[in-house]
Amino acid sequence: MTTPSDKALVPFVSVDHMMKLIHHIGIEQMLCGIADAIEADFRRWELFDKTPRVASHSDVGVIELMPTSDGDVYGFKYVNGHPDNTRDGLQTVTAFGLLSDVATGYPVLLSEMTILTALRTAATSALVARVLAPKNAKTMAMIGNGAQSEFQSLAMKAIVGITEVRLYDTDPAATLKCAANLAGHGLDVVVCKTAEEAMLGAQIITTCTADKQYATILTDNMIGAGVHINAIGGDCPGKTELAPAILHRAGIFVEYPEQTRIEGEIQQLDPDHPVTEFWQVLAGQAAGRTDDKQITLFDSVGFAIEDFSALRYVRDQIAGTQFFHPLDLLADPDDPRDLFGMVQRAKT
Repeated sequence: MTTPSDKALVPFVSVDHMMKLIHHIGIEQMLCGIADAIEADFRRWELFDKTPRVASHSDVGVIELMPTSDGDVYGFKYVNGHPDNTRDGLQTVTAFGLLSDVATGYPVLLSEMTILTALRTAATSALVARVLAPKNAKTMAMIGNGAQSEFQSLAMKAIVGITEVRLYDTDPAATLKCAANLAGHGLDVVVCKTAEEAMLGAQIITTCTADKQYATILTDNMIGAGVHINAIGGDCPGKTELAPAILHRAGIFVEYPEQTRIEGEIQQLDPDHPVTEFWQVLAGQAAGRTDDKQITLFDSVGFAIEDFSALRYVRDQIAGTQFFHPLDLLADPDDPRDLFGMVQRAKT
């Protein structure tokens, strides 16, 4: 029986490997590292293939593929979003991802991305907030205290420098969970009974809810001048969190307009309503925050380049470690023209 060659073995990062890698590096250091990788790739944004994610929607959720390539490496993520899963003890979002060598088409990494998506989403939020939020922002309101909330809070601490997070969720148990998980991580954690209470004194407001419906988590009168809104809730057509009036008052920043206009908060606006692509701010081609009183809004829906960056970071970090398993994923006959012969020889 033919044994697979090293070139046919694909590094596979399991959930267990990912958790061990996080503890090996440190979660805040890993969030910073992923943010650095995302910033580097955003600065070369124009090199990437870009397309809105390929989505299969149903009455209960969505399953999506998110592909991109920089010309040398191809990557994609498979991800679902099923808001009602938590009722059955299941994750709202699960994912896995892959990187391949463009020159050969051979995969070079397969990884879980349920945890990694939470990390890259938080890293992206904090990267954007570092650029757009008011200077010396120290307090964030976290509206929605589900699976993303702790990652978001720690990323804002590590990358932006917040010292206080104010928590609110319609489910008090979720808030208590988040507060308990954040204990000992160097943040002042305030449990709040209303969204309005959570926003008291906050320079950054993060909304992260998963209901698949038009909702108004933030009303216009709740938003004062000078704040940065980080709208990251589970986005899809027909799913929003902000009152339209807030959008008309804010400077809006997005990842990829062609996707955000379908899935983001700006689906509530006219198709030609002006928005700024965040990569242009990093590249010096567009302005970020223009004054202290401006409301800035990051209408984040997640984009394939962010996943590519996170996978690239993991690929580099696992080199020379035990945080992966060599996976026999590719058929590798001695003679590439004799695939059938390899199958036949396996009989013996």
